[in-house]
Amino acid sequence: MVCKFRFGLLLCVFVIFTVTLVAGCSEMHVSSIVENKNRVVGKKLKKTNRKDRIRLEHVAINVEDPVRMAKWYCQNLGMKVIRKGPPPVNMHFISDAGGNMMIEVYHNPPDAVPDYTSMNPLLLHIAFMVDDVKGIREKLITAGATPVGDVSITSSGDEIAMLRDPWGVAIQFVKRAEPMLRDQ
Repeated sequence: MVCKFRFGLLLCVFVIFTVTLVAGCSEMHVSSIVENKNRVVGKKLKKTNRKDRIRLEHVAINVEDPVRMAKWYCQNLGMKVIRKGPPPVNMHFISDAGGNMMIEVYHNPPDAVPDYTSMNPLLLHIAFMVDDVKGIREKLITAGATPVGDVSITSSGDEIAMLRDPWGVAIQFVKRAEPMLRDQ
């Protein structure tokens, strides 16, 4: 009898503890599961003990169709989806092939999507470092991008082409005469 009582008490305490734990942590647990399910590509990154590190990680833009836009950037620019989120936001973090920088494309329904097509491309553009400006320009025009002027050479010798992706966002392709960033 005493054994049944202790077992019942232990079972009751276990159930109460489990319910409390699940209730208190379920939101965090579910979000981490969703986050893990949404991680598409990625590599384990080294953690550093540095406390003073500041590094540009991503730039985010609100767009009408982040799913199709991310797919286009991956198919045509060799980018990779690192993380994505569910509708209606459909957030996608897409990284360059080297994992050096990301763009977050998302749709935030309460806010208006800017009219990127009407913006001067010098006001906002996403720039990519490339080896063959003319080649990537032709490839992307075939894939649905629209040219904004011709390929040009700046006074510092940089070769530049400006286009708009199929959603009107200005994208620039540059081959620097003298590299400004490390080549990775």
